[in-house]
Amino acid sequence: MQVFIAQILNGLSIGSVYVLLVTGFNLLLLVAMIIHFSYPQVVVFSMYIIWLVLKMTNNNLLLGILAGVSSAVLFNFISAPLFQKIMKNREEVDINATMVLSMAIGWIITDVLSHAFNNGLPIQFPEEITGSRPLFRIGLISILPGQVWALSIGIIVVSGFFILLYKTKAGRAFRAIAEDPAGARLVGIPLVKTGFQSYALSGVLGGLTAVLLAMLFHSASPGLGEQVSHKVLAVSIVAGLGNLTGGLVVGLALGILEALVQGYISGNWSNAIAFVVMLIVIMVKPKGLFGMKV
Repeated sequence: MQVFIAQILNGLSIGSVYVLLVTGFNLLLLVAMIIHFSYPQVVVFSMYIIWLVLKMTNNNLLLGILAGVSSAVLFNFISAPLFQKIMKNREEVDINATMVLSMAIGWIITDVLSHAFNNGLPIQFPEEITGSRPLFRIGLISILPGQVWALSIGIIVVSGFFILLYKTKAGRAFRAIAEDPAGARLVGIPLVKTGFQSYALSGVLGGLTAVLLAMLFHSASPGLGEQVSHKVLAVSIVAGLGNLTGGLVVGLALGILEALVQGYISGNWSNAIAFVVMLIVIMVKPKGLFGMKV
């Protein structure tokens, strides 16, 4: 029973990170109308920036967090004109074009991380950000600071995002474009400007996710982005592309499922389980459990 509780807590913390990742991914899909497969690589790039700033500032946590968030926002803004050029005068998602561009961006990021940071070796985050000592321990159940921060910040950020989406003017513009881009243009909502706002917001979500991943994983490698992108893809397809509520539920569920598999089955089966579930859902419900929104 203790193992079960410990893995549930661990799964909730990991799942909250998946939720943030999928929320940023779906936001770009719904508002900017792009499928940004390299979004997880941008998050891992921010992890490396956090590591670099911590190293240069003698582990100044505040500067590290600010650098991580700023780098994700800046990277999104740099890549935005490329996507906007492809999507010019279009009012629906161009899967092929945006997929190819985003995959190219992901490969470039991975290659840069492999050659420009720490000689391509994995990076290790200091205890100031990871908090490796348990806050408390009861038998096999131990609560690490990273788990608490991941779950707490995940809840706060996702709640704030949904409040923004349903209670503010910017949120109404986001939803209008997601529902009917042509209609949104007719009533005066600027598609390009609102699209850039979505890039900024998804960058903030990505930067915060980078901080939480650093707290949970304690390390990062150039290939981490590709591994995480598989999870984002699995959650998005199982929930339904563009479905924010579905991404919330499935992201948490995947985190718990992975943790339970790791706790009770020897070997690295968590990735296989995620894709088996994805294949079953595709065969039974091609549009996802909660339905596609694009």
